[in-house]
Amino acid sequence: MNQRDVFLKEFRGETIGTINTQSSSDELFQNEVLRPILKLQNDLLVASFINHLAKNKIDYSALTIEKKMAMIENAIQKDIKFRNALKGMILGLFTTDEYLQYIKNAESLNKRMMNMLIERLKSQVQLF
Repeated sequence: MNQRDVFLKEFRGETIGTINTQSSSDELFQNEVLRPILKLQNDLLVASFINHLAKNKIDYSALTIEKKMAMIENAIQKDIKFRNALKGMILGLFTTDEYLQYIKNAESLNKRMMNMLIERLKSQVQLF
């Protein structure tokens, strides 16, 4: 493991979530890699979403809670440019080995990553 990989693993912190012998490889990746990165990058991801709202001139405060939740999902699922920017904020903290593991099953892991991000933003809806 090179210095960057060691630094990233220490910087991100411990595994978050339950890992057992029945966990799938995607679950392991989610709990060992994605969750710690999402936790670490939380403030940046929230700031990015707030910027996305401002850039698109969306008056988020005028929306009902249900519409705010739908807006979060819609922004991440439909706006490919924004989605890719968010994905880059997460992928940039992968080690080389984690990236190699990620590209083997990118479609499934992207879905997990975006669903986790949507839930994380929804749980902080009062910040926007």
